[in-house]
Order: sequence, then C-alpha cells, then structure tokens
Amino acid sequence: MTVVVRDARPEDETRWRKLWAGYLAFYRVGVAPDITDATWSRVFDPTSTIFMRVAEVDGEIKGFALCITHEGTWITELECYLEDLFVDESARGHGVGRALLDDLVELCKGNGWARLYWHTEESNTTARKLYDSYVESDGHIRYRIKF
Repeated sequence: MTVVVRDARPEDETRWRKLWAGYLAFYRVGVAPDITDATWSRVFDPTSTIFMRVAEVDGEIKGFALCITHEGTWITELECYLEDLFVDESARGHGVGRALLDDLVELCKGNGWARLYWHTEESNTTARKLYDSYVESDGHIRYRIKF
C-alpha cells in the first residue's frame, strides 16, 4: 500500500466530509453544519492559520490531518497544533496515520517551526500506540472551559 500525503484541494471536499462525519462519530460529538463549512473554507483562506494534509491510497483519500500554526510565549518560532487526525477504518493499521504524522514532522522541520503537538482521548488506545512511537506523553492534562 503506497500512501501519498499532500495538501487538501477543493475537489477533495466530498470525500473529506465523509471522513469528517466518521471522525465526529468516532468521538461521539456533533458539530453544526456551519462550523463544518467554516472549517472547510478556512483551509483555503490565505489569511487563516488552518491547513489540511490528506493521505491518498490508490487515488482515494483515506485520512486527513487538520492543523493550526500559531505563535507561542515560550518560543520565537511558530508551532504546529495537530487538532484533528482521522484515518478511514478500512485503512487503519496500514501506515496511513504514520504517513500523515511523518509528513507533519517533515513539514515542521522544513518550515522551521519549533514543535508539533496534539491531544487525544486517554481511552483512544489505537491512536496512542501510534503517538507513543513518536514521543511519550509530557504529563500535561488539558482543561477546557466552553462558552
């Protein structure tokens, strides 16, 4: 299985929306359609710091990574936050998630970004096995206040 990782393109929208729905179902959350529309639009907005990479296998998108670059207070370079990563169930265990992460690591290095970071649910053991192969958890716990 050869995985090709590239920037998302406008013609990827239909497939991405199917994967996005699978991602939301996996985490048992709902996102209003206007938020999904805005997320898609921001990927292609040159003023947005959101970007998306997709993973193709045999010409079909099997996964995506949605990321945000931002400044930080402890660094002078930008850093990259991997907000969403999802691989179609049919492609899990075949290197698609690893290809997306490897691509982001190289993208960060190539752009001189200080670091790449992400969160996942503690119970997401499949993803954590992959993530732990890159770096151990730094022990931080996330707190979130919703408004």
